[in-house]
Amino acid sequence: MSDNVRVRFAPSPTGPLHMGGVRTALFNYLFAKKHNGTFVLRIEDTDQTRYVANAEQYIVDALEWCAIPFDEGPGRNEKFGPYRQSERKDVYKQYAEELLANGWAYYAFDTAEQLDAHRKDHEANGKTFIYNWHNREKGRLVNSLVLSEEEVQQKIAAGEKYVVRFKTPQDQTLILEDEVRGTIKIDTNTLDDKILFKSDGMPTYHLANIVDDHLMEISHVIRGEEWLPSLPLHSLLYTAFGWESPKFAHLPLILKPVGKGKLSKRDGDKLGFPVFPLEYTNEKTGDISRGYKEDGYFSDAFINMLALLGWNPGTEQELFSLEALVEAFDLARVSKSGAKFSPDKTKWFNQQYLQQKTDNELVELYLPILKENVIASETKQSFEDKTYVQKVVALIKERAVFVQDFWDLSSFFFQDPTEYDPKAAKKQWKETTGELMKELVTVIEGIEEFSIENAQTEIKGWITSKEIGFGKVMQPLRLSLVGKLAGPDLFEIMTMVGKETTIKRIQNAITNLG
Repeated sequence: MSDNVRVRFAPSPTGPLHMGGVRTALFNYLFAKKHNGTFVLRIEDTDQTRYVANAEQYIVDALEWCAIPFDEGPGRNEKFGPYRQSERKDVYKQYAEELLANGWAYYAFDTAEQLDAHRKDHEANGKTFIYNWHNREKGRLVNSLVLSEEEVQQKIAAGEKYVVRFKTPQDQTLILEDEVRGTIKIDTNTLDDKILFKSDGMPTYHLANIVDDHLMEISHVIRGEEWLPSLPLHSLLYTAFGWESPKFAHLPLILKPVGKGKLSKRDGDKLGFPVFPLEYTNEKTGDISRGYKEDGYFSDAFINMLALLGWNPGTEQELFSLEALVEAFDLARVSKSGAKFSPDKTKWFNQQYLQQKTDNELVELYLPILKENVIASETKQSFEDKTYVQKVVALIKERAVFVQDFWDLSSFFFQDPTEYDPKAAKKQWKETTGELMKELVTVIEGIEEFSIENAQTEIKGWITSKEIGFGKVMQPLRLSLVGKLAGPDLFEIMTMVGKETTIKRIQNAITNLG
């Protein structure tokens, strides 16, 4: 493939960027980088009624967080600018006029009321109203195919509202090629005459999209499955203009975790997972939607998960760096069928990425959380002692999915437990436990060099000499040190927090639990 691969991601700034949109951007990015091409961001804001002021910046921020930034777009390498469709209005008008002049489009003056009456009339007869070849020239519809040129100009001069419709050819079979779907055959008689341009001076998506892709020299259009029904019209528009068509690839839908249909924000709200890369605040309602970043996901884990929704490498490999994804990506391995999203699998990816990070990296991520939670360290070691924190992280990281989990998994390394798991206390703290724990304190006080090995030898030796089960001592000891029956090796905990703190915590438990 040549070096002039140019792809584009063209979202509408009508709200936060859904993860389906991020997946589309990702596949475009991977394809561009695989072929030394250019990844373009274009903002399709022709629908000004749904425009949201902070949505464009959100899109840019999301791509940056995902580490798939655009090469060319608003404010960046503006080779074919402007990149906002609202700033390109004059461009589209001339192309609409070109289609009118060469017979591929026509003016339509039908009012919304007239069209609604036609629809109801058709429904009453058990039919569906379609504005196309079978009725556009029969005189019941008001358009430039039945009006004289003079009548058309009079209507326009009088300020009557109009649209420009595409004149879909009759009795043709379109043979379309899609990089994912293969060959698609379409009977043009089934197509309607789509609106391309409105009298308010704004194009519809269809015209603006084709004109921009041509002028920006887009070589491949990689977009969501929802645009597949538009492919016949878009292909015909390239023919109408006499332009070479880019190659098309329509990506499968991301499906709900349960049930059928496309993944939506409602599914996330219902099942407790985000569907947006970054947190988003609705400026009108003040509603806050969760984001993967704020929920504690690593961007590379999020991207890795998304890449495998609708694409597979043809191997069992699941973990890919961005560079490895670029190397492995191939449109031929994109699936035709929808990909079911799994919240649990997404957490699994984050856990894998967490385990791959060095202890030093994790310490830096954990320190701000520690500073929020620890008012004053109860141990001899301050939470600002990175060597100590690193030891803690090494002990607990395997049980974590998110860095936020570290505090729940390790708080007892930094401060004494203030409460005890009631179920565990009821089961493990018997009438005789208090006396046993007092004896244990004496044993611990007698250990001069408080190392793991020495503590283990002395305490296990004492338990053996008393001829009692290890659980009778070790479980209440864990409850005393941690506040619950959880955590890493007990002797690791004891030597980490130190002899004095260990004794103090056992004495606290004796006081509180009896």
